[in-house]
Amino acid sequence: MAESVFRARLAEDGLDGLVEVDSAGTGGWNEGDGADPRTVAVLRAGGYGHAHTARQFQASWFGHLDLVIALDSGHLHELRRLAPTAQDAAKVRLLRSYTAGAAGAALDRGPGAVPGRTPDPAPDLDVPDPYFGGLAGFEECLEMIETASDGLLAEVHATLTARAAEHDDRQPEQAPHHPPEEESA
Repeated sequence: MAESVFRARLAEDGLDGLVEVDSAGTGGWNEGDGADPRTVAVLRAGGYGHAHTARQFQASWFGHLDLVIALDSGHLHELRRLAPTAQDAAKVRLLRSYTAGAAGAALDRGPGAVPGRTPDPAPDLDVPDPYFGGLAGFEECLEMIETASDGLLAEVHATLTARAAEHDDRQPEQAPHHPPEEESA
């Protein structure tokens, strides 16, 4: 659900060609399965696409990822445990920490967000697992994900802008181009 919503946000903002979005679980018990039919129904009702095949997150992926988003504190802890380095562990953040005014968000984000140095965020930032409930739980999750995705998009946009400015600063200055002088006869 979060992947579908964030893909849509990126497309709306014109960033879909600049940011890669993918999803995976911390366990392999649903590997190869499609999304829950209730998830598909809620996404369709919200106007979102829903192509998905479950797979398990691999620690080897950290090397090419800038950010890893977890939906609850259990997954946050598991992903940070899988991280090969402290820098990789710092890439793992809770989605709802991007919700404006989220309690505990400062604990979750930034380079200090490494287990052992900074406490994990409060569970009130979790997106609850709606699997054992009815459709209303899936709708509630979609609302939480949509709200947090707006904040995540703002941060991704700011990061891309900063990287572009940094890249521009690294470009060597070029001498201004002057057309060749014309010879007079």
